[in-house]
Amino acid sequence: MVLATNSDSEEHLHSTFASRYVRAVVPRFKMPDNSMPKDAAYQVINDELMLDGNPRLNLASFVTTWMEPECDKLIMDSVNKNYVDMDEYPVTTELQNRCVNMIANLFHAPVGEDEAAIGCGTVGSSEAIMLAGLAFKRKWQQRRRAQGLSTGNPNIVTGANVQVCWEKFARYFEVELKEVKLSEDYYVMDPAKAVEMVDENTICVAAILGSTLTGEFEDVKTLNDLLAEKNAETGWETPIHVDAASGGFIAPFLYPDLEWDFRLPWVKSINVSGHKYGLVYAGVGWVVWRTKDDLPEDLVFHINYLGADQPTFTLNFSKGSSQIIAQYYQFIRLGFEGYKNIMENCMDNARRLREGIEKTGKFYILSKDIGVPLVAFSLKDSSKHTVFEIAESLRKFGWIIPAYTMPADAQHIAVLRVVIREDFSRGLAERLITHITQVLKEIDGLPSRIASLAATAAVSGDEVKPAKMSLEDITKYWKRLVEHKRNIVC
Repeated sequence: MVLATNSDSEEHLHSTFASRYVRAVVPRFKMPDNSMPKDAAYQVINDELMLDGNPRLNLASFVTTWMEPECDKLIMDSVNKNYVDMDEYPVTTELQNRCVNMIANLFHAPVGEDEAAIGCGTVGSSEAIMLAGLAFKRKWQQRRRAQGLSTGNPNIVTGANVQVCWEKFARYFEVELKEVKLSEDYYVMDPAKAVEMVDENTICVAAILGSTLTGEFEDVKTLNDLLAEKNAETGWETPIHVDAASGGFIAPFLYPDLEWDFRLPWVKSINVSGHKYGLVYAGVGWVVWRTKDDLPEDLVFHINYLGADQPTFTLNFSKGSSQIIAQYYQFIRLGFEGYKNIMENCMDNARRLREGIEKTGKFYILSKDIGVPLVAFSLKDSSKHTVFEIAESLRKFGWIIPAYTMPADAQHIAVLRVVIREDFSRGLAERLITHITQVLKEIDGLPSRIASLAATAAVSGDEVKPAKMSLEDITKYWKRLVEHKRNIVC
């Protein structure tokens, strides 16, 4: 009688799902003692990844989820290049410099036609903001020391709607973060209130071109004018940084007459995310300075690159070259015309989605007509159901739509937000409207979870205290509940 064998050496010849590897517990804490066939390793990991959300339906994210196959090939061809090896990969370095020049020109930096701009590529806007903040802090310290004044207690003025990377910068580099609070129906930084908070220790005021909450552009022009008056009165020379992570590749194409960039004299640096509306996969950002004088020389390191000086300013060392190359591909592939067409399509699809949401009669629209292509909306009546229930119900169709509360002092407002990217088509917009309408009908037929919560208890940790819960308490509780469930799934 012939016996079947199941040796490790032959197992890879059979179906992966007939092997022992799909019966074994997936390693979580300790590297396994033995190897496994490559097809089995692939299948085990691929199967787990199926439980991730679909990136194309992740409408929480501004980050690019689709690129052309030709660019995908360029990315894969260069995935093994370490960007910091400038001597070994001089052309990649040249492509980065070209991107910096193009972005600086787009933002109206005062550089000559053949003059190199001041800036660099980063792994995202978070690193770009760290670098810009460091430059502001160093410039402020140099100016104070020259005047014989203290360099203690530096601060930065922002709106309460800033992205968390600004809080990281403040904490990591010991700078006080002074936030202008929001208010209902005004969800961006008030420039007048921001300038009121400026003092002699303010290293810069940060304005956002495209708030992550509502997509709205902050009024950089008014901020510049008010700050110019205060600087003239005090002699402080407080500058402006524009966080254009989301809006930097929107405004030049859709709102060319909007003054927010280096056309304003107190704007000294700008960051922008290549991996958002720069249309590149995650992992690339940019920061550009107005002039060479705005980046302190003692922060810059110099590398001998093919016998020439290559300055570098970064918080990272090793990083991939793929995204830099992909950014250059998009610039020369699309050109100004191509970017403009894509942004116009995004705005048209955002308008259609907005119209469909308004037509339900259930929501207030909080996002503005001018800004980043997104739709932020809140329930008109939250007495029975919340936006968190709607977000959770939409997950069954595959949609990933965030629900969140606004920062102080508008934290009683709970919002849903849909980001419109290049790959979000009109067909998907129509389908989402249909699903939102369906979810509204379904939850209207369900008992109110808010009513049951309010009638039974206000929950705090493991302790249950019978009480009447306010709407704000209920919203906070429901938000924690949804986040807890998602954490368990992850």
